[in-house]
Amino acid sequence: MRSTLTIAGREFRSYFYSPLAYVVICVGLIVLGLFFFAGPGAFWQADRASCDRLFQYVSWGLCLFIVPVITMRLLAEEKRSGTLEMLITLPVRDAEVILGKFFGAFGFVMVLLAGTAIYPLAMFGWPWNLGALDPGPVFAGYLGLVLFSAAAISIGLMISSLTESQALAFILTLFTLLVMQNVSRIGSFAPGVFGEFLRSVSFDTNTQQFGRGLIDSRNVIYFLSITGLCLVIAFRSLESRKLS
Repeated sequence: MRSTLTIAGREFRSYFYSPLAYVVICVGLIVLGLFFFAGPGAFWQADRASCDRLFQYVSWGLCLFIVPVITMRLLAEEKRSGTLEMLITLPVRDAEVILGKFFGAFGFVMVLLAGTAIYPLAMFGWPWNLGALDPGPVFAGYLGLVLFSAAAISIGLMISSLTESQALAFILTLFTLLVMQNVSRIGSFAPGVFGEFLRSVSFDTNTQQFGRGLIDSRNVIYFLSITGLCLVIAFRSLESRKLS
């Protein structure tokens, strides 16, 4: 466990050693604010004090930009530079390397999610004071984003473990997340059981329930299962490289 935390801490700090973290956080919050308050169907046009649009925009932002950017280098860059071989020969287990990388990236995304809390605070507190904050839907929405982030990061980490190219890892992660996010739209045109299956495995479908204030164990298990499966695949990929 100590090795995992050491790797996670090193990975988390590495984001802030370059302008990448500050650019991602600042640009992400600005773009989110523009979409939430001035975009199509924005908060001021919705005629109701709700944060569900906020959670939708954050999930899309994670898919389109943030997760692909922060995960593309997790293992791909280590492979390309040759530091991965040095890392896996140290007295740490492969699972500790994978979990350390995962928690480092996950911690960075949690900082970004914490930053988005300024919007509900501004809506229901200062400066707009639109009424009393209903904590239930907000808590459920953020829980959904935490689980969504874990699943998305694990997918990015898995893809990064399978290639040495950061650019390829970025493209494949972006493509995979977009497919997972949009598969419900494909399911709406598919017949019967197959269409229902596609809708049930969509990120968008599973996050919408949280945004409405509903915590369904099926949605929780869905995201946790994806996270666990992708981490296992990343571990096996690292293990096979060590044995080869």
